[in-house]
Amino acid sequence: MAVPEKGVKLLDFWMSPFGQRCRIALAEKEVEYEYKEEDLSKKSDLLLKSNPVHKKIPVLIHDGKSICESLIIVEYIDEVFPGKTNILPSDPYARSHARFWADFVDKKVYDCGSKLFKSKSEALEELNKEFICILKTLETELGEKKYFGDDAFGLVDIAFAPFTSWFYTFEALGLSVEKECPKLAAWGNRIMERESVAKSLHEPTKIYDLFCELRKKFVDA
Repeated sequence: MAVPEKGVKLLDFWMSPFGQRCRIALAEKEVEYEYKEEDLSKKSDLLLKSNPVHKKIPVLIHDGKSICESLIIVEYIDEVFPGKTNILPSDPYARSHARFWADFVDKKVYDCGSKLFKSKSEALEELNKEFICILKTLETELGEKKYFGDDAFGLVDIAFAPFTSWFYTFEALGLSVEKECPKLAAWGNRIMERESVAKSLHEPTKIYDLFCELRKKFVDA
């Protein structure tokens, strides 16, 4: 009988906002791990074996056991690895509140943001309005707080942080986050002061370059 491999491994793709969440959480908890970059056009046997249902990254493998879906992974990291800080608050109500807003980011920000990336110019105006509405909802929740969890950097911050790398590209599409949601833009700058975020996200210009390539392939073709 094979002995399960010990340690932590992350199957990921460099620009995935979902994988970046896991990287931030691992950095916050100071967990040492092996990073494995996946070629999504030719998925590895390890990825297909580790996530046979969805066959998607990210996947966290801990002592041979696979954990899938980014927010579930982040909560697992928080529960399993003690650290200087907690990602989720100890209070049950505050915990459920954080999960609600992390789920909001999952359901709204990624879907609408992806449509902006892929849509033709005639559809951009309506999508911009929809996305601004989503961002303003998040800005209202943030209010005057330092982080979404008040003074504590936590689950909602980690869920939304990767999408700040998209703000530069949105500007090219006629949507200025700094103009429309200044408090949210300031929060985005503030979280970049955290080492866990700064080393987990890529330069916005790199995301923009990839965006231009994708538009040539799928939209302008």
